[in-house]
Amino acid sequence: MQGRLASIGAEEIRLSEGWNLILTEPGACLNPHDIPLSAKVIAAEVPGTVAAALEKAGLFDRENPHPLDSDDAWYICRLFDAQPGDAILRFEGLATLCYVFLNGQEILSSESMFTAHEIPVTLLGGDELALCFRALAPRLAESGPRARWRPQMITPQGLKNVRTTLLGRMPGWCPEIHAVGPWRPITLVRRDVVSIDDVSVRAVLEGDGTGRLSVSLHADVDNPDLSLRCGGIEQPFEKVGDKHYSAILRLKDVETWWPHTHGSPALYDFSVVVDGVEHPVGKTGFRSIEVERGPDGDDFALRINGQPVFCRGAVWATADIVRLPGDRADYEPFLRFAAEAGMNMIRIGGTMAYETPDFFRLCDELGLLVWQDFMFANFDYPKSDKAFTAHVHAEVEEFLHGVQCSPSLAVVCGGSEIYQQAAMLGLPKEFWTNPITEEIIPAIASRMRPDVPYVVNSPSGGSMPFSPDAGVTHYYGVGAYMRPLTDARRANVRFAAESLAFAHVPQQKTLERHLDLPPVHSPLWKARVPRDRGASWDFEDVRDFYLAELYDLDPARLRREDVGRYLDLSRAVTGEVIEETFAEWRRKGSPCNGALVWTLQDLLPGPGWGVIDSTGEPKPAWYAMRRAFRPVQVLLTDEGTNGLDVHVINETADALQLDLELVCLRQGRQHVVSGGRILTLAPRSQQKFASTDLFGAFFDTTYAFRFGPPSHDVVVARLRLPDGGAVVADAFYFPLGRSKALHEAEIQVSVTRSEDGWVADIGADSFVQSVHVNANGYQTSDDWFHLAPGGAKRVRLLPRPGTNIDDLPSGEVLGLGGSRPVIF
Repeated sequence: MQGRLASIGAEEIRLSEGWNLILTEPGACLNPHDIPLSAKVIAAEVPGTVAAALEKAGLFDRENPHPLDSDDAWYICRLFDAQPGDAILRFEGLATLCYVFLNGQEILSSESMFTAHEIPVTLLGGDELALCFRALAPRLAESGPRARWRPQMITPQGLKNVRTTLLGRMPGWCPEIHAVGPWRPITLVRRDVVSIDDVSVRAVLEGDGTGRLSVSLHADVDNPDLSLRCGGIEQPFEKVGDKHYSAILRLKDVETWWPHTHGSPALYDFSVVVDGVEHPVGKTGFRSIEVERGPDGDDFALRINGQPVFCRGAVWATADIVRLPGDRADYEPFLRFAAEAGMNMIRIGGTMAYETPDFFRLCDELGLLVWQDFMFANFDYPKSDKAFTAHVHAEVEEFLHGVQCSPSLAVVCGGSEIYQQAAMLGLPKEFWTNPITEEIIPAIASRMRPDVPYVVNSPSGGSMPFSPDAGVTHYYGVGAYMRPLTDARRANVRFAAESLAFAHVPQQKTLERHLDLPPVHSPLWKARVPRDRGASWDFEDVRDFYLAELYDLDPARLRREDVGRYLDLSRAVTGEVIEETFAEWRRKGSPCNGALVWTLQDLLPGPGWGVIDSTGEPKPAWYAMRRAFRPVQVLLTDEGTNGLDVHVINETADALQLDLELVCLRQGRQHVVSGGRILTLAPRSQQKFASTDLFGAFFDTTYAFRFGPPSHDVVVARLRLPDGGAVVADAFYFPLGRSKALHEAEIQVSVTRSEDGWVADIGADSFVQSVHVNANGYQTSDDWFHLAPGGAKRVRLLPRPGTNIDDLPSGEVLGLGGSRPVIF
């Protein structure tokens, strides 16, 4: 739920404290006066949820949740500090069947979690505000319009008729924690003598580089002195109707907003000046977004400001499934990690919940594109239910109004896997479609955000909606379907709105603190492993498949005989799959224009889908994504008897001078052949080189011809700053497989203090796979990385809260092929 831009010239007070929560039997109390005096009272916060209040009181365990939709939940507050008089009560989100009482009189009934309400009231002083969230379970048990199909992953089926989140309703995907309560703020608003609201904003980048800012608003007095101020320019408003005013301001040669991988996310403050007093409204940015479909019409590629952008990132879940928070402080750690990993797109899927304008403001600042699904997924939603359709109109309009200033909003999408669900059940194409996603939502989106492309459903576009070689897909050939890594090329992926789901193992310290039990063998461990409901396998089985493929080991035997090594290989393997797959998708000549990993964060500590664990700690896979997503990048691809190709990418706006090096190593240390080239990389360009061109002669880098025994076990490519400068990017290829390139090496570690803080310089006399740096009290800038001989790798040590940075850091470093760690 998004709400409107804050009114100008109005006093707004958040009603966040003094709330009591009381649970009663369904329907036992018709109004707050019926609540028995003996009822148990629990302190609660607003915004908040029943689960959060119970958890704080020690009455709810997120790891073993009990149902929360079988009782009525009453929130009651006395407005002792509110002065008598006229006011507006603004409810920004009520989950889900809610009745609001003021002094015992019902003033509102709400049936959607995703719509806001503004109710004019007259306060008397010491008023009682009560909210009753009726039990949802009886409503879900009611029969609604007959559906043409029933998705298996979501329970119960009655959810298709109710506007609430699917979080907590997907067994095997997430903990069954039900969203109940005032999950978004409740505000008391008093308008001033002059108040301005219904502010509508549109920022457009014109073809000649001019930024056009259009603002319209409603003022409750006649002929106020109004002007729009932005970028050092002021433009008077003109009256366009009864108490409605409009201004159009143009900024010549405006600084454009870019995703951070391709430029600077430039933002402009703008304000409305009322009778000489400036009132800040917000920030916006100027950019253009277009979708290219290619000559065959099957592509899906985003062009930002006229430039093609390879989109990469992850699917957002929630900052906390118990609290469902919406403040900047809750979003910021996850979104900053996303940007630091080189992600430039976040997708909010249709199975989740709408996030607040704070989320989009952070993405605006960080240069993260947002793909926004509307909250429709998998179901055959009602087509002719007028009340349901009214809810759809309200939630779509409110969401788009709340993010109307955000340049980060890049794609709006009708929902998730509705078409796919119908198609996979064998239904013909005419059964897939629905007026909600085909007519209602696109009409509203084109009116309110015409600058943002619309996608009817994710996935969609091919002969089957899930076909990866056309339009938008959800690609799990590599991943859930356990296809070989070569399938990433064979599938001819155009754009994957989700992909590469694995049960990513967290760092050992996370397990020791939050899940200290026998991994894999414990039922509690298995409960944290995601699975598709009804499937005979889970996503740990998927990870084990690739562990066997890449390291030529039996995972079942390994975890029985050496569980520590099994976990380390499990931590390494999902990152290796991610790096190799994105190398395929980002190479010169690839048809792929973007891919998002499922998912950004976990909901509970353990081996979940997230590349960041639920405590906010990056997993080993996050570091792999950071390497895979570098804007300046070198990649290696096996082209069989054509040899090894080297791809160099520069996505930045600057021309770069770099040195490219390529070397083949035997036993991880002996140079067999090497070559290189001094490069000038044009802005936003790609180059491809055959390895033989860099060597100046034939050499069987891929061991495709097999003339005699293999001469090398690893190939190392590096991009360096000129004259032996720092390594900007590196890549590795294993012609005999990773298992043949596991070497015992002598690792050297030197810790020193630089201008930026503590750094660890790590070197080795032989090639080392998946080097793990465990620094006490510090997070590292890189981890689980390959290390080649011939120069140390510098790793920054980033202090955690509470760490004394004056003390010399300590810890250990261990490579995947090593038998004991190096202590520093």
